[in-house]
Amino acid sequence: MAGQNEESTNTTSALQIEEVNGHKLREIGDQAVWSLSSCKPGFGIEQLRDGNLETYWQSDGPQPHLVNIQFRRKTAIQNISLYADYKADESYTPSKISIRAGNSFHDLHQVELIELAEPNGWLTVPLSDGNKPLRTYMVQVAVLANHQNGRDTHMRQIKIHAPLADTGTYDMPSFTSVDCAMYSTIR
Repeated sequence: MAGQNEESTNTTSALQIEEVNGHKLREIGDQAVWSLSSCKPGFGIEQLRDGNLETYWQSDGPQPHLVNIQFRRKTAIQNISLYADYKADESYTPSKISIRAGNSFHDLHQVELIELAEPNGWLTVPLSDGNKPLRTYMVQVAVLANHQNGRDTHMRQIKIHAPLADTGTYDMPSFTSVDCAMYSTIR
């Protein structure tokens, strides 16, 4: 549907470390390209990712309602966190969500199916196999049904987390002797 799809890329490189269920993880949503199956004007990706629990994405069309999260390279994903508020959104609140992963739209497979009973707050869905995170190019959140047979969906926030150890940055040792210190940098 032309005009209803919305796409956004945010390229800020600040490392966002969060504590989720007692584990330090980094939020990597800003490294992805986000797109929606549909949205009402003014209720799109910016509201879904702005960090404000009072704003939300509102779909506008037939189910399933899709949030597509595509990475430029294969990315390790530990979990995905969704914020839903049944008291505020009632029939717009998702009741059944499918989390899918793959290399592109053409090979997505379901990795989790979640049934929600009047959710209120953050729901964290692990996408790891024990200590081994899911490695993928794309994650899709598909809202399959809403409470009270509602048609459109409100999703207040989505965060996607990666293991902290996979940052690609390393601490340099501190050199104490003059002989070692002169070889500590590359010219």
